[in-house]
Amino acid sequence: MIRVKTFGGEGLGVWHGRSRRKPTGGLNYALRARMKRKYEMGSEFVPAIADPTAEKEIRKVVRRRSGILKVRIRKVLYANVADPETGKVQKVKVLGVEENAANRHFSRIGVVTKGAVIKTEIGLAKVTSRPNQEGVVNAVLLK
Repeated sequence: MIRVKTFGGEGLGVWHGRSRRKPTGGLNYALRARMKRKYEMGSEFVPAIADPTAEKEIRKVVRRRSGILKVRIRKVLYANVADPETGKVQKVKVLGVEENAANRHFSRIGVVTKGAVIKTEIGLAKVTSRPNQEGVVNAVLLK
């Protein structure tokens, strides 16, 4: 087996390993000859967009380490909204993103993440699920 040493950006797309550089800029000699490991690999962030004009919801199944399958949602049309007063949950259409604490620009683009406040047919709701990890949008109705 031939091993090719990779320094810098080649090898893995998103890498969560330790840098070979020290804060001073010098090389860390303990990590100099070490190669990147597959368990340090990450993935690009592809946002879940609330798009009321889309024809259908788009989901993508991604295989992660140890065979785990994650369902990632790309286009959000519906959300399961729970009413805390009555305890009822209903599937309602998402009209847009009102605000998103994760990033101030996400509300303008329409990115749905956990903690985002979405505008639905029955009012404002706060997202409690992780759409990029679970493939579904669950929310709690706000008063």
